Amino acid sequence: MKNDTCAACDCKLDDTRIAVRIGGKTVEVCCQECADALREAYQAIGREPAAHMQN
Repeated sequence: MKNDTCAACDCKLDDTRIAVRIGGKTVEVCCQECADALREAYQAIGREPAAHMQN
């Protein structure tokens, strides 16, 4: 089942969604700000984030 809400803020996703790979899993976010927030949170726990992929 495909999730239609942002992994960071729970906003509804549209065609501008961004796929972000965090901790070996790909999640989708609504904007670059949310992608950056997830990466920063992942770094804060001592992990290196993977690059993002634009859909």
